[in-house]
Amino acid sequence: MEFEPAGAARKVVLGILSGLDERQLVPGQRLAETELALRYDVGRNAVREAMQHLSVRGIIELEANRSPSIRKLDLAESMEVLDVAEAMTALAARTAAGRYEERLHGKLLRDVLQRLDVAAAEREEGAFNAARRQFYRALLRIGDNRELRRLFPSVGMHIIHVQYSASDLQQVRHRDYADMAAAIMKKDAGPAEESARRHVDNVRTAIADWHARRSSRVMGRR
Repeated sequence: MEFEPAGAARKVVLGILSGLDERQLVPGQRLAETELALRYDVGRNAVREAMQHLSVRGIIELEANRSPSIRKLDLAESMEVLDVAEAMTALAARTAAGRYEERLHGKLLRDVLQRLDVAAAEREEGAFNAARRQFYRALLRIGDNRELRRLFPSVGMHIIHVQYSASDLQQVRHRDYADMAAAIMKKDAGPAEESARRHVDNVRTAIADWHARRSSRVMGRR
């Protein structure tokens, strides 16, 4: 199960995702096609294919007669993404719990949880983001719903995680993923779905608080 395209375009996609995880690229930043082709040693067609793929995933914004840019969300857009993410994540958790088999999936899920633990303990933001992606891939693999696997990457949660990467939010994610995994490993579909919805709601609250604090700081400087 891979979310990225094949061939040279894959190299560009993975490079941009890694750049976002490591904060080398930031929301709102424009990306020059020629520079990307040189950086990743690929042709311009591969760059264009990668941009189309990342646009579908809600990571890149494509505008006529302008360079592509890393998507930047305002509060309203963030909440819209989270509304969709809540339904998708709840379905992913419920489906995974219903189809979980310790013999087939136990090692997969525990390995991902260990990666999350290590990254959180070492406060490695890039490593944590990579482990987060693996966590959701594991849920989709366990649930084995082909339509959900097709649609899930397009929700736009990656840019949410990149734009809102405060340490307190990482703690929320780390704790909530453990709760979701515990319910899945018990094959408790209802609690798994509830923990997924609660997780997205926790992220929603944290993002609203982040915007409120930012607005207060702006008002305080006036």
